Amino acid sequence: MKFRAKIHLAWVALFGLLLSGSAVAGGDFDKPDVTRPVRTTRNPEPTFKIESGIDGDVFPAFANYASLQTPDQRKWGVVSVNVSNSTDAEQRYRIAVKVVGWSDQEVQMVNVPAGAVRTFIFAPSFLPRLYRNREIVPATAQIQISDGGGKSVYSSTVPVRLRAVEDMFWGQGFKYAQFIASWVTPHDPRVERVLSRAKELMPGRRLPGYEEWKDAAGQERETRLEARAIYSALQKQKLSYVKSSLTFGSNPDVSERIRTPRESIIASSANCIDAAVLFASAFENLAMEPVIVLVPGHAYVGVKAGENSDKYIYIDVALTGRVTFDKAVESADHGLARFQPSQITKIGISDARRAGIYPIPQLP
Repeated sequence: MKFRAKIHLAWVALFGLLLSGSAVAGGDFDKPDVTRPVRTTRNPEPTFKIESGIDGDVFPAFANYASLQTPDQRKWGVVSVNVSNSTDAEQRYRIAVKVVGWSDQEVQMVNVPAGAVRTFIFAPSFLPRLYRNREIVPATAQIQISDGGGKSVYSSTVPVRLRAVEDMFWGQGFKYAQFIASWVTPHDPRVERVLSRAKELMPGRRLPGYEEWKDAAGQERETRLEARAIYSALQKQKLSYVKSSLTFGSNPDVSERIRTPRESIIASSANCIDAAVLFASAFENLAMEPVIVLVPGHAYVGVKAGENSDKYIYIDVALTGRVTFDKAVESADHGLARFQPSQITKIGISDARRAGIYPIPQLP
């Protein structure tokens, strides 16, 4: 009995050792791994990042330009949506953006390949109230994103600052200077009235613009007469210099308020850039080719002397109301001669139109 009991105890001990995995080397081979985590494939969720305007500011002239472009043409807009797809499958989204109370809703259906990052730019069409806004105001951009099946995957709002309709953003080194063409409004009724008064000061009571049948000298003489008549008409309207360029918001060193031609005519007030866009509006109305010229601290206007000419007549229009037309031309010539070509920025209005920069909407 004692012998059998000892054998039984020995088998129990051996069985226990086998269960503990310590009886032989590699005892873990048959042991269930209850502590090791089970590996499963996990696909991270896509992420979204929203940015608005230029440092949060929305400039009406820029918003108008971007809204006239197709999404794939845009380099910037009112809102940009950055989508990072870190999953292992292509994702399809419906992205809707609007500035609440200020714009229509723009919708884009987009695809983002697996592992890709894409940025989508939105520039919804603004309602007329934006172009009546005369001061910086807060607004909210609303972003809603759903997947291909219509399920909402993201919803957010971001604050935006809507700048006054007259606010221009030049950018560093006049990077966005071409957008000054947005202020050139040739079809404004008040510009038309200025031209109506100017033609009364012309021989034959006519403003023909360029007359291609004339030789180069004849066209230049005609252009100078027409420019003089417009200058004199605005003098008679008592247009004169008032600075008024203060504006609010970010980047105050490279942005300023610029009066539209309508404002300048109504108030009989204009600084150099205000007057430049006013004169350019009158020249463009006559199908002539104006150019706005920027130098450090000042602006001039020019008009091509003839349809096929390489020569321009430049005018220091900030002097309107103070000196004669000939003195204003002389002042522009002397002023431009003081600067190196690298310091002079010229914006051809016809070039800006070809680039898709059109006048700021003019509301009644």
